[in-house]
Amino acid sequence: MKCEVASTDWNKIAADWLVVGVPSEGEAGPGKSAFDMSLRERIARLRESGDLTGKLGETLALRDVPEIAAKRLLFVGIGDPKELTRGKLGKAIRTAARLISEKKTERVAFDCPQAAVDKLELDTAICTVTAEAIVGSVGQGLYQNEPKRFPFESITVLVETEAVATAAADGLQRGHVIGESINLTRELVNRPAADIYPESVAERVRELAEHVSFEVEVLELESLQREQMGSLLAVAQGSDKPPRVVVMKHNGATKPDAPTLALVGKGVTFDSGGLSMKPSEGMKDMKCDMAGGATVIGVIAAAARLKLPVNLIGYVGLVENMVSGNSYKLGDVLKSRSGITIEVLNTDAEGRLVLADVLDYAVEKGCDHLIDLATLTGACVVALGDEVVGAFTNNEVWCNEVRAAAHLTGEHVWELPMHEHFAELLKSDVADCKNVGPRWGGAITAAKFLEQFVDETPWVHLDIAGPAYAQSSRGDQEGGGTGAMVRSLIELAAEYGANRG
Repeated sequence: MKCEVASTDWNKIAADWLVVGVPSEGEAGPGKSAFDMSLRERIARLRESGDLTGKLGETLALRDVPEIAAKRLLFVGIGDPKELTRGKLGKAIRTAARLISEKKTERVAFDCPQAAVDKLELDTAICTVTAEAIVGSVGQGLYQNEPKRFPFESITVLVETEAVATAAADGLQRGHVIGESINLTRELVNRPAADIYPESVAERVRELAEHVSFEVEVLELESLQREQMGSLLAVAQGSDKPPRVVVMKHNGATKPDAPTLALVGKGVTFDSGGLSMKPSEGMKDMKCDMAGGATVIGVIAAAARLKLPVNLIGYVGLVENMVSGNSYKLGDVLKSRSGITIEVLNTDAEGRLVLADVLDYAVEKGCDHLIDLATLTGACVVALGDEVVGAFTNNEVWCNEVRAAAHLTGEHVWELPMHEHFAELLKSDVADCKNVGPRWGGAITAAKFLEQFVDETPWVHLDIAGPAYAQSSRGDQEGGGTGAMVRSLIELAAEYGANRG
């Protein structure tokens, strides 16, 4: 998708659509000097009639506006300008993009609202408009002969002057990369298990590394056996698809002694539940169980494209959890890479078994801070709903950094407790621990299980089971993969590099 920033007057831009953000209070438009009185009067009349209030996400399309060169005009509400955030601006832009991408569209011009520039600063406002326009125009109909959504061929973000356009170039480029990285993650999640399995994901990452320039290493079955990843291998053994662990490195820090941030993603490319088999209703969307891994891939690709000054390593443990005569069984005792033995009481609690070995591997290879992402527990969705990520940590300072990055980008993260008595619920009579605790507090006991494999490394576990996959569409969000936490982790990696690299 072509993206540009231009200072063309709003009424002279030749486009299929001109999108103008309207605040609930104050004036709208690209800027006072460029905003024609006739349109300002039109907005005033629409407000008086109640047809346009500026409420966040509200839209009003005008398809024949003689004062402008664009074929159509779309107003979208951005809410109270005093309360405008990246998240709210992103919601407005995605809503607009989803509405107008229902038909093929060559060029769309987005006014960068002056309220956003004033509140968020120019670079951030341009980045947000660009990224969310790219995300909002892309649907999940990858296999439809007649898709319901059409990506824009080009996006123009309008600003007041040529000097401003020049100053906004970095924000435009960053937004372009972030939008495409979110869509990469969404695409990987949305593709079915026939296309997305351990070998195909590894090959996709290899191809991506050639274009984006990051280091990649793929641990195949023999390497995983040599590494004694008994926990991960047990999950994989019921499938005809051999497992993989993909390692991606972006070495962008300028200081020779700069610390390393590691991201670990759960990559269960399909989860049948194993012998603890899910019912059909619970299994139909289990192509999404590799969303944590897909998020890591999207973030590493973005860091490399943006040349972020940070040392960043991504690890993705890739398996299928399937049923066969070779499936791991309830009552089995697994020996993890770390040496901790695990009694299996539920083969549908497989993600933590995969992460256990990959976390241990990441810690041994060396990292100063660690984050894992996983669609790990339904219990987290019960606790927090489907729009909030659960956070669990062994280091409050590090968790606060992660939460701060999410807050800036408009993604919702809520920390849950990690009291020691939850670890007691995982004790086993026959092994060092069980892979599941009792029914209550399931998201926390899963996190306490993982904590055993990170040693003293500052670590945050992000349970993205709710936000990673939307069951249905809404005004600002397409159903399917959402790309949850890609924005936040790109922000975090940039801050990590700026402060430490």
